Amino acid sequence: MRNVNRTQSLCQFAVLSALAGTLTPALATNGMLMEGYGPISTGMGGASQAIDHGNAAMAQNPATLGMLADGTARVDVAFGILGPDVKSSIPAYGMEAKSGGTSYLMPAFGYTRRSGAVTYGIGVFAQGGMGTEYEATSFMSGGSGLPSRSELGVGNLIFPFAYQVNPDVTVGATLKFMWSSLDLQLSASGAQLAGMAQASGVATTGNLAMALPQLAQAPWARISFSDDSKFSGAAKSTGFGASVGATFKVNKDVMMGASYQFKSGLGDMQSASSGTSMTAPGGFVDNGKMTVIDFQMPAVFAVGASWQVSPAMLLAADLKSIGWSDSMKSFKMRYDSSGMGGSVNFTMAQEWKDQTVLNLGLAWKANDQLTLRAGLNLADNPLPDTYVNPLFPAIVKNHATLGLGYKVSKAGEFNASVTMAPKVTVTTPDGVDISHAQTNWQFMYSHQF
Repeated sequence: MRNVNRTQSLCQFAVLSALAGTLTPALATNGMLMEGYGPISTGMGGASQAIDHGNAAMAQNPATLGMLADGTARVDVAFGILGPDVKSSIPAYGMEAKSGGTSYLMPAFGYTRRSGAVTYGIGVFAQGGMGTEYEATSFMSGGSGLPSRSELGVGNLIFPFAYQVNPDVTVGATLKFMWSSLDLQLSASGAQLAGMAQASGVATTGNLAMALPQLAQAPWARISFSDDSKFSGAAKSTGFGASVGATFKVNKDVMMGASYQFKSGLGDMQSASSGTSMTAPGGFVDNGKMTVIDFQMPAVFAVGASWQVSPAMLLAADLKSIGWSDSMKSFKMRYDSSGMGGSVNFTMAQEWKDQTVLNLGLAWKANDQLTLRAGLNLADNPLPDTYVNPLFPAIVKNHATLGLGYKVSKAGEFNASVTMAPKVTVTTPDGVDISHAQTNWQFMYSHQF
């Protein structure tokens, strides 16, 4: 059983390398980003760069907000349900653990108004959201007999602006106030803890420096910070972000669009001064503050086009490049003890690769009230198998999407979408199979006045 315990512990501690992103979903389905924002875009495979999909545009290409009719205001109230299905197993020993984290809510709100050539507004969007929860009796406990849990989120308060330069060209930009939060409860081998501390290149200080050699011999050591809330985490930070975009009307039926989301400027996530506990067998207990150092959401460049084939049929396609190689090169944390005194740094290489995403969608207007949508979201997996972990397996690749819109009145409209991501399975170097599938829902009511 010694080899089994070692494998379990390594898999547990590998989560530290990936727990870095989003409400929202950071952390979600294109790596740690959502496959789309709002049910109109999501119903069309996440295509967004050159279509009118309401106030969710402020989370993608803000220039498309200029499609709102002059003198009109629009309010969108929406929520999403992210439904991951995650399992981890060690086939060689017949062990399997299913995550109990199967439903994560993501509310959103947007308001925009157009006056002449200018469109402006405000919105709140969950950028992504996901987590896992393994029971204390599963092999994920690493021998500690305690549950393992992760919940990570990033959200945005967005201030968009769009300007119609001429009848064919519109430009847009956003300023974002951002926040991130993280809960983490995990058990890892003492040797892995010591190895992560050594990899940081920063000397451990205080009494922790004297305790670390003893911890390195422990069969397990546990790190825990959690507030058990579905909408926040024990470690928090705030910061800023921004985006720019443009649309170009080629002719009355064809439009092109492009946008660039800048890499975020989030501060370090921090727990309360005694909000993190470190425990190990033999009565070792300490409390302190955990700091997640320089976690950022990536830059995203997207281009797209739409074609109004007929009054009833709209086709759209986007191509995105997500800069994970810059934002997820490594993962760093620092624990500052308020009990024993001293600090210890942890570093783990990530080496994520940049991700290319193709969004394909269509919308068919069945009648004056009903619109049906369908799409594909095709992507590669940016996570190297070497570093993927059971607590944050952001390995989903492709999605099939369906959606509908129904006008309930002249001013009101209801939209919904469902995204289905087939199961993806990867195997870590320690022989742990991790599988992940998803079924996600988005709902929105819109009112124009």
